[in-house]
Amino acid sequence: MTDTIINLASVNPIEFFGVNNGKLDLLKKKFPLLKILSRGTQLKLSGAPEQIETAKEKIDLIIQYLERNGHLSENYFEQVLGGDDAETIDNFVDRNPNDILVFGPNGKTVRARTQNQKKLVTAVDKNDIVFAIGPAGTGKTYTAVALAVRALKNKLVKKIILTRPAVEAGESLGFLPGDLKEKIDPYLRPLYDALDDMIPADKLGYYMTTRTIEIAPLAYMRGRTLDNAFIILDEAQNTNDLQLKMFLTRIGGNAKAIITGDPTQVDLPRNMRSGLEKSTRILKNIDGIAHIALTEEDVVRHKLVKSIIKAYEKEHEKEEAEHGHHR
Repeated sequence: MTDTIINLASVNPIEFFGVNNGKLDLLKKKFPLLKILSRGTQLKLSGAPEQIETAKEKIDLIIQYLERNGHLSENYFEQVLGGDDAETIDNFVDRNPNDILVFGPNGKTVRARTQNQKKLVTAVDKNDIVFAIGPAGTGKTYTAVALAVRALKNKLVKKIILTRPAVEAGESLGFLPGDLKEKIDPYLRPLYDALDDMIPADKLGYYMTTRTIEIAPLAYMRGRTLDNAFIILDEAQNTNDLQLKMFLTRIGGNAKAIITGDPTQVDLPRNMRSGLEKSTRILKNIDGIAHIALTEEDVVRHKLVKSIIKAYEKEHEKEEAEHGHHR
């Protein structure tokens, strides 16, 4: 049996212990073999040395996080305690504060979490147009939205425009019931979800009303010049050649654009070719346009998603080989 005292003077004890010691109770539940006592700004741990060591690692992470962000919700607190994998831990403790793109509501930090996501951040800092290509779940859209929000908060742009081709509705949207917002919302939901993580609800409402943040289908970009804006074209694999050219030529002064896409998930009619492949090919060596490829290594969803992507890729290769054989 050994005792260890941990000093919490550098953080707000209420943030650490939680309301009515809610977080302290979670800590005790996680380490039932330890005796954990709180005394003012100190925490005393008594028990087996290896148990103390593990608990101390987790507590140090929480202290580091609170020193940087000032707040940690109970949900996050529990996740830090439960996350034994490096990724969870890495998620909560920002090894490099410069990786943080946005401080969202509830103490959430949004940051580039993988090598290629970090490359995307660097590319956007140095170029006005960036293509981010890769499979689902690699954080393309999420990182792009975070970069747009960061640019708006830092007053580098005056507005954010988020757009997607509404393929499922035939791009015309004419026959769908309801007003425009209701018609468009299902296609643009992932963009709203990302924004919800990064901007408090009341502020987001204000931005949408004043059109500081605009979310619209690609068809509504025709004839506009987009100045002083951060523009994201999401799901660009579902644009045809003309649409993508139309979008790229709309970009005005002091604007940045990120085009995201997954060439393996094209939802266009069979006789229509995706414009994404052509544009990435012909715009390869133009100064000011960057191309970032994300892979299954960047998948930040459930760990099974990586395996699912790999399995589909294998099958796709097999089918390609068979087709080639039958030709």
